[in-house]
Amino acid sequence: MNPAPDLHPHIVRTEGFCGGSPRIRGTRLAVWGLAELYCRGESIEDLSALYPHVDPAAIRDAIGYFLDHRQEIEAEIEENTLESVLKRTGGVLGEDGVIRFADRK
Repeated sequence: MNPAPDLHPHIVRTEGFCGGSPRIRGTRLAVWGLAELYCRGESIEDLSALYPHVDPAAIRDAIGYFLDHRQEIEAEIEENTLESVLKRTGGVLGEDGVIRFADRK
């Protein structure tokens, strides 16, 4: 399913891929991941260099999607922070940098 085929032709949302998050068509590259880097100061050119296998037009479209759906994508960024994932999964980050789960050894 494509949420906005006319406005964002490179962006799709598919149940079972990337948690159903908007992503670049033909990839597992979620919009929220690119948006997080963009918000940290990475330019579209930087993102294109980081993902050379992705059409630069698709990266521009992903950033455009983020700007058009800022509240939704910012919520996804927050849901995917290390702290949120650890809280949701019951994981603990040890001083050695290893994530451990109470029910696993």
